[in-house]
Amino acid sequence: MSKFVDRPRYSCALGGAVGMLRAMPRTIAIVHGSAGCGGNINAAINAGAGYLGGGYCGGSALPSSNVVERDVVFGGETRLREQIKSSLEILDGDLFVVVTGCMVDMIGDDTVSVVAEFADSEKPVIAVPTPSFKGSAFTGYELLFKGLIQRYIEKSAEKDPFAVNVLGIVPAQDVFWKGNLREIKRLLEKFGLHVNTFFGEGETLDNFKKAGKAAFTIVVSNNFGIESARYFEEVHGIPYIVTGFPIGAIAGETFLKTVGNALHIAPARVEQTLAEEKSIYYDYFERISDLYNDIDLQRYAVVVGDSNYAPALTRFLSDELGWLPELAVITDLLNEQQQQVTVAQFAGLNSGISPQIHFDSDTSSVKKHLRDLWPRNRNNRYYDAFGPAVILGSSFERELAQEFGFPLVPVSFPLTGRCVMNRAYAGFNGGLSLTEDIISYLVAGR
Repeated sequence: MSKFVDRPRYSCALGGAVGMLRAMPRTIAIVHGSAGCGGNINAAINAGAGYLGGGYCGGSALPSSNVVERDVVFGGETRLREQIKSSLEILDGDLFVVVTGCMVDMIGDDTVSVVAEFADSEKPVIAVPTPSFKGSAFTGYELLFKGLIQRYIEKSAEKDPFAVNVLGIVPAQDVFWKGNLREIKRLLEKFGLHVNTFFGEGETLDNFKKAGKAAFTIVVSNNFGIESARYFEEVHGIPYIVTGFPIGAIAGETFLKTVGNALHIAPARVEQTLAEEKSIYYDYFERISDLYNDIDLQRYAVVVGDSNYAPALTRFLSDELGWLPELAVITDLLNEQQQQVTVAQFAGLNSGISPQIHFDSDTSSVKKHLRDLWPRNRNNRYYDAFGPAVILGSSFERELAQEFGFPLVPVSFPLTGRCVMNRAYAGFNGGLSLTEDIISYLVAGR
């Protein structure tokens, strides 16, 4: 029998869809669900994503059918019609997307048929069922993207050979999504590519509409966005590659070489780009070398995060900072195949370290895994302490850090103790930002 999840580190599928719609310009989400669903989701992703804010017609202004007991008994389709009609009359949007919660799908409301009645509206209205029992926020991201691929993105027989779509970074669930997309785009544009990140700086709904013209899809995740990329290939004939999420110079080099090989970028151009990026990167890195060596900043590390961040952070700590990441806890819900793919990402660290890996979504379990890995000192004559150490995780790790006396570097959802604006941890610039944050927490108060 499955157990309950203690303080999950993700919202439901509906929350993932709402977070993605929050990131889409001039797009209005209409929640067809129980009273309170929209408000609870807003509270979760606003604070948890480093104070994301409601955005355009979102947050506390999020339109919702707010079905009640009467609608559960007799059906909520009439209430949905009313909500769509009033939203179209009152709200100034360029795209209206109806997403669903658990209750209306359980009672059998035909949301898609109701939305089809508004096919002649001045502004497009589409429906994407996103019942929360389907999965977590990552599932909601895939469901909504697949819905947009099918119902909104225009088909094009003509492809731009230099245009690429980027998938795999989930808005809101990845607290640093916008900065990460900016860095991924910056690196790919050095190859002369026209990069569509969908949710990046200055991008509009045209980036969604014209996405069918791309020649390639790049998925910067080993688990998220792959279903959407496959659907892109099925519906729009766009092939895809999976690169994983890169943090720092070593992973950044692997990322650029993988893309370069797949897209047949001239090797000389790839090497020139790498030389430029490394020159800048290590020039900045040199600044901390004296501090690192003078006060011995090597640390043990515990990494807690989703399957994008946990392997990427562990590899960065091991291979670039020379740290000892002993424990990694992956917090999202993965199937057996996804778990195997994730475990493989921890293999072959340059340091030779083999961290202990756990897949566990329960917040309270992290302390147990740490105790099992490194037993408590019970007045042993000789005891090899797990320290000095640092925890990289979410705001949920605050109590754990206080109990063990380790600094906490908050880097993953939920992130209520930091305000995040354009911060990024992806790529070369992201590696510098991450190093700056880690070292700053270690030297704070000196």
